[in-house]
Amino acid sequence: MAYAQPFPLAQPLQKPQQPTFGPDLAVRLICPDCRDPNPNIIEEFSSGDLVCGTCGLVLGDRVVDTRSEWRTFANDEGDDPSRVGAASDPLMEGMEQLDTVISFKDGGSGLARELQRAASRSTASRSERNLLQAFRDIASWCDQFSLPKTISDIAKQLYKRSDEEKLLRGKPLDAVIAACIFIACRQAHVPRTFREICTLTHVPKKTLGQCYKALEQAFNLTLGASASRSSLSVGSKAAGPESLLSRYCNHLDLPPNVEPICADIIGKARELGIADGRSPVSIAGGAIYFTCHLLGKVKSARDISTVAGVSEGTIKLVYRLYYAEREKLVKEEWIKDGRAKLERLPVDTTK
Repeated sequence: MAYAQPFPLAQPLQKPQQPTFGPDLAVRLICPDCRDPNPNIIEEFSSGDLVCGTCGLVLGDRVVDTRSEWRTFANDEGDDPSRVGAASDPLMEGMEQLDTVISFKDGGSGLARELQRAASRSTASRSERNLLQAFRDIASWCDQFSLPKTISDIAKQLYKRSDEEKLLRGKPLDAVIAACIFIACRQAHVPRTFREICTLTHVPKKTLGQCYKALEQAFNLTLGASASRSSLSVGSKAAGPESLLSRYCNHLDLPPNVEPICADIIGKARELGIADGRSPVSIAGGAIYFTCHLLGKVKSARDISTVAGVSEGTIKLVYRLYYAEREKLVKEEWIKDGRAKLERLPVDTTK
């Protein structure tokens, strides 16, 4: 009896093997100009270029630095195999700038508490910890206010000196930091108003004023004072309305010709004694409102009030003082070249 032979099972298809890629060691990179069989190829990691050491021809760019990432921030020469830590702060004077905090959540264990006690005993003193915390707050607030690092450094220097001389003992830490930032802004010629600093730091205006007056007297920061004590004894000129115009005009998106004309109007009004006794913020807001109508670049009092941080009534009050002396404030050359027209100035500012 014959049996049928079963069909052979189908063999699984084998995938073709993918060719393995690797560097061709038989290929050598030579300079096309020198054609030296033993080329001197240099990898310049600072510029990311591959350069011929003989003739200086750039053979390639965007070279990846495959060397070790060891970095050193030490003052002396030599390799320091340290991967962590930022550059040393000269204001800290060698005290520990990196600390470890032992955390124990939900009560933790006795071992965690013992570790925390040991860590607290080995760390810096309370004054040094307070100084570190103050420096962190200064850097954080300056970042929130979009202030440059120069102001942050000046404020840290001011705070460190006030802490060493115990000038504001008993004052809140936030108020002292706010006063240091306020003075640093003036010294760096980017002044901020009391109201802006108070809004940033949530410090009462009265407390900020007390700290500022104490630092001003201690550091001899009054206008015209002799710089005999240190580099911090530079005269800190009060913020005038002209110093606020650039920032306000930028926020209001005004043309470039508005700011210089507005500054001229403020200077002429100061000579004539117009709006004397008003705050610089009020004068700057009223002058911008006057200049915008004069040049036909109208901005509402509400928009200017939002930027300057003063009420609409205050802005219109300064405007009315300027409007009463408009003939003396507006130059003839502005009217002749067509930039300014007195007819554009509204009489009734209540509308």
